[in-house]
Amino acid sequence: MNKINLPQKICVVCGRSFSWRKKWERDWLNVKYCSKKCQKYRNANV
Repeated sequence: MNKINLPQKICVVCGRSFSWRKKWERDWLNVKYCSKKCQKYRNANV
């Protein structure tokens, strides 16, 4: 898979787009946050 063809999502907290990562391979459908920081502050902006 080329880096250009990687799937992308939008972070529900900060609104930035982020790309698929190998560590999310098995859980990509459930990934909502681009980083641990956004996951920590999920209740502040949502």
